[in-house]
Amino acid sequence: MDRQQAQEDIKQLTEVLNQYNYEYHVLDKPSVPDAIYDQKMQELRKLEEAYPELISPDSPTQRVGGEPLDAFQKVQHNVPMLSLGNAFNEQDLRDFARRASQGTDESIAFVCELKIDGLAVSLTYENGKFVRGATRGDGTTGEDITSNLRTIRSIPLSITEKETLEIRGEAFMPHRSFLALNEAKEANDEEPFANPRNAAAGSLRQLDPKIAAKRNLDIFLYGVGEWNNSNLTKHSERLERLKELGLKTNPEWKKCKSIEEVLEYVDYWTTERPNLNYEIDGIVIKVDDLAQQEELGFTAKSPRWAIAYKFPAEEAVTKLTDIELNVGRTGVVTPTAILNPVKVAGTTVQRASLHNEDLIREQDIRIGDTVVIKKAGDIIPKVVRAMTEERTGNEKEFHMPEECPACHSELVRLEEEVALRCINPNCPAQLKEGLIHFVSRNAMNIDGLGEKVIIQLFQANLVKTIADIYRLDREELLKLERMGEKSVDNLLHAIEVSKDNSLERLLFGLGIRFVGSKAAKTLAMEFETMEKLQQATYEDLLEINEIGDKMADSIAQYFQEQQVVDLLNELRELGINMTYLGIKPTAQSEESMFNDKTIVLTGKMEIYTRSEAKELIEGLGGTVTGSVSKKTDILIAGEDAGSKLAKAEKLDVEVWNERQFQQAIENGSV
Repeated sequence: MDRQQAQEDIKQLTEVLNQYNYEYHVLDKPSVPDAIYDQKMQELRKLEEAYPELISPDSPTQRVGGEPLDAFQKVQHNVPMLSLGNAFNEQDLRDFARRASQGTDESIAFVCELKIDGLAVSLTYENGKFVRGATRGDGTTGEDITSNLRTIRSIPLSITEKETLEIRGEAFMPHRSFLALNEAKEANDEEPFANPRNAAAGSLRQLDPKIAAKRNLDIFLYGVGEWNNSNLTKHSERLERLKELGLKTNPEWKKCKSIEEVLEYVDYWTTERPNLNYEIDGIVIKVDDLAQQEELGFTAKSPRWAIAYKFPAEEAVTKLTDIELNVGRTGVVTPTAILNPVKVAGTTVQRASLHNEDLIREQDIRIGDTVVIKKAGDIIPKVVRAMTEERTGNEKEFHMPEECPACHSELVRLEEEVALRCINPNCPAQLKEGLIHFVSRNAMNIDGLGEKVIIQLFQANLVKTIADIYRLDREELLKLERMGEKSVDNLLHAIEVSKDNSLERLLFGLGIRFVGSKAAKTLAMEFETMEKLQQATYEDLLEINEIGDKMADSIAQYFQEQQVVDLLNELRELGINMTYLGIKPTAQSEESMFNDKTIVLTGKMEIYTRSEAKELIEGLGGTVTGSVSKKTDILIAGEDAGSKLAKAEKLDVEVWNERQFQQAIENGSV
């Protein structure tokens, strides 16, 4: 192929792939399967490798992140990125509307938008090309994070507007990305992010763009800094025009003709916010007319034509009575605050995370302090700060011990880790936590063998290792408190049934460092038997797409340990299945009506268990998620389906009952 033909092909592939990218990440309406996108992307990569001088800045291959930076450069905002004034109740909003309408005979219309809890950023396009992205910083000076923002696939690298355009928006991390990131961090024994906002900000301030590229961030654009376009006279018109240009705006904004409509919008989203796939912490209300905005002007800190209504804080004040140390199954020692019971976000809280010793020292948290705790969504309650002004002088400073509280071995801080760790493999706390993990729902799922029973068995010296679970004696169990004949028989039956679990459950239950439930499923499907996995080399493991360097090294080392070899031999002799029993993707799955579809299960399932239905769908190429959104293709509703069914009907998502699902499975799902 000559250079001219290569240039034409590169240009065409870039345009096509950018269009596919826009359809998928902005419109949520992909027009082609992922396989087609991947095929064309591979064609483009090969051409660009052959002709690197023809790579354009808006090529989709340039989103993976360039070389790491030494530091962020400073960026001056030509138009300051001011913060908004706050409103906390209905009267504050009415006062804002009254002030906005003073001095004008014209009616005031407002635009309401969801206030995304992320990181405020600025994007600059010149001659249609994305040339610079920056943080808000102090409003006047921000940091150049262009390389990291280029990795967000909902940001177009080129647009049709040729005038210089500087727009503002909020980069954020969707719930799904946040949960996946924290699962990976916990698997790596790293400190998880406290909330999606911190995760988004931390991702965009990485000096290595390749890290940001893996975090699956998103963005909503909501405002303009500079734009020489005099044809637009309303903020609502600007939002529509941004959307036409391929820039992602939040679809939930609404034009309101009165403050009463604004209040209705606020009430609605105060209730509905848990159903979103991203965090919001309030509602932004803006005067719609741009001329009226200009007339209202600014204070020194914020515009007079906009205000941010903040949702009531999910915080409470209570007394921190003690700090308890817990040793996890990997040896990490975590401090936990013991609190006087207090109601937060509808639940009673008695314990809260303190994360690590460094955080306790930085926030000067002491035993006996009056503290502020916070709980947002499903996140574990955490101590936000100590109210030092309430101190009496009787508070005690906390110091982490030098020895493990469970086995008294010396605690160590491994390189690049914040946490202190017990590295004694025979530490009773680690052994106990390992057993609790092994029998848990996502692992071997042994019914009736929960945390309390494991602790009881451990304290009675009936179990020390995983293999001991399968050697439990009926007569010994009957000697324990609250262990009657029926409960013992049920427990032994559940243990026996667990021997027939598929390989991925055993792999996850073993607690191999860095191997979560998803990675366990991938390994089980790839190698099919424990024997083949034990023989796999580091290089064999690296060939699997979802297995990275750290995980491959951890797995290879794990199976070389003699005590692991001995344990697996014991388990084989005890009759535990070592083979993958699930459905492997086949040509049938590519033809399945579930292929590339997003499915949500809700309500009480009677024909299949929830895990059985999930496995069937995934085996036929589908993805099962926990929440309903515009991306959901089918909701399968069992008995007593609640809010998810209501939301699916509102979004016109296809709804099946369990009988329809069964028929689809039995008919081959094609």
